Amino acid sequence: MELILVVVGAIVVTAVANRRGLEPALIIVVVGIAVSFLPGFEAPELDSHVLLAVVLPPLLYSAALNFSFPTFLRNIRPILGLGVGLVVVTAFAVAAVSAWLVVVPLTFGTALVLGAIVAPPDAVTAVAVGRKLGLPKKVMAILTGESLINDAAALALFSVAVAQVAGTHTFIANPLLLFGYSAVLGPVVGAALGYVTLWIRKRLKSPGLETVQGLVVPFAAFLAAEEIHASGVLAVVVAGFVVGSGTLDSGYQTRLQERYVWNSVDVLLEAFVFAYIGLHLRFVLEDLREAHESLTEVVVASAIVLLVVLVIRPVSVFLMFGRGVLSRHVESRLSVPVPEHGGRGALGMRRRRREPGKWRSMIDRRSLSWQDNVVVSWTGMRGVVTLAAAAAIPLTTITGDPFPERATIQAVAFVVSVGTLLLQGWTLPLLIRRLKLSSRTEDNVYDREETLKAERIVHDAADEVFAVFRANPPDGLDPRVLTEIRNLVARQSQDADEMPDPEAHTLRAEVFAALYKDVLAAQRAALIGERDSGGVDDEAVRAMLERLDLQEAGVSARLESRL
Repeated sequence: MELILVVVGAIVVTAVANRRGLEPALIIVVVGIAVSFLPGFEAPELDSHVLLAVVLPPLLYSAALNFSFPTFLRNIRPILGLGVGLVVVTAFAVAAVSAWLVVVPLTFGTALVLGAIVAPPDAVTAVAVGRKLGLPKKVMAILTGESLINDAAALALFSVAVAQVAGTHTFIANPLLLFGYSAVLGPVVGAALGYVTLWIRKRLKSPGLETVQGLVVPFAAFLAAEEIHASGVLAVVVAGFVVGSGTLDSGYQTRLQERYVWNSVDVLLEAFVFAYIGLHLRFVLEDLREAHESLTEVVVASAIVLLVVLVIRPVSVFLMFGRGVLSRHVESRLSVPVPEHGGRGALGMRRRRREPGKWRSMIDRRSLSWQDNVVVSWTGMRGVVTLAAAAAIPLTTITGDPFPERATIQAVAFVVSVGTLLLQGWTLPLLIRRLKLSSRTEDNVYDREETLKAERIVHDAADEVFAVFRANPPDGLDPRVLTEIRNLVARQSQDADEMPDPEAHTLRAEVFAALYKDVLAAQRAALIGERDSGGVDDEAVRAMLERLDLQEAGVSARLESRL
């Protein structure tokens, strides 16, 4: 009953925040904190494994469904740098500072547990704010891609750190081998389950059943991978990529239905997670009091860790992305042109012209502007993974002793999560507006160009089908009727009264239906083919495919309304 009330309350707060133009996640956290201090209030308790296995998989799967794999590959370098490299750097930086300052008695091992917990950012709020304010496409792609893989790196590091402190044994003793095993086998499980899902869908032929099956996929991928000690997070992400790229084999009803279902699931789970975070503040403080920890020391330690988390990301972003811009600027100022057939410039740098390979040519090597870097460096809000990992710390070690400083680690992690949500979440929209990133025209021009490409592809594909239709007209119909059918299909938005009744088994109706399906199939196939060859942006293709689905839905609805 408590969980239902939490969900209902979170939805109400989300609705109010949306009407007021506020960020729902932040308002939900604030309201949850206030409610937690009401007399007699008891917060709902969920096992950490429930949080990880029920909340995280659908959020990741939905993001992967809507995020194109080609876009992921184009931005793979910054995504890996932030999603893996920065997670490791943040975890060890927090561990080193926490153990060195000795504000609370943390060994390096327990400090590393804390570091792994607070290392992965949750991009839900950042992506929502960025989408609302119109952040550049490359920045949005990097933030979304980072959120898909940073949880896997953090949870793998967390498992190793907990095993070292608790004295338990991991599946593979060597941490590097364990991470490699998890990172390789997890995607394999996800890909296998994704292709099985597509195989089943071809045989269901029912939008309702296909949507229900899709709801099961993220949980199945996560649990199957975790069962063999692989990364459930990566399994879910890869399954989402495979299913998302193979949905053309489904009907338009399934695609439209799934799109709205997953949007609703995202809103529901995100509201619940942020409400759950806010409602537990008072009880975190009570756990500290029961553990006889000094509240002052924990507050100081939390402030220090929060400061490290806030600082380490901008520093790392500059070192990863900013130094390339700086070096190119210095080189352009100090070097002289390189000879046509090779040689050395003023900086002694020999350059050779080398044709990039197929995969290398797909990678976007454009640098982020300094404004983009500033925004990326300030999108480090923590969320569901930090909360779930903190709750997943075992109560005891292998010897039966209490896990060292468990309450302290959980309190610090909670403060860091809420602190980053409030500090960075409130200021991020102001920062974006101040830097005037949302007023750029390059992305709008690019989007328009890619949309025009997609429209040309669709029109050319339809023209090819019409050419074949004219060259090989079906027998038994007057040429004027054939011309009329062709024009009806071409216009698609014609009033339904002029269209053949789909239930009337006449030659005219059958020819119309066959030609209309051929045109749509050719258009979708042409779009996918151009996308795979790199001729048009994947996001423009997805937008055009959605337009085709809506057109087909509109035509079908108008035809069915006549019956």
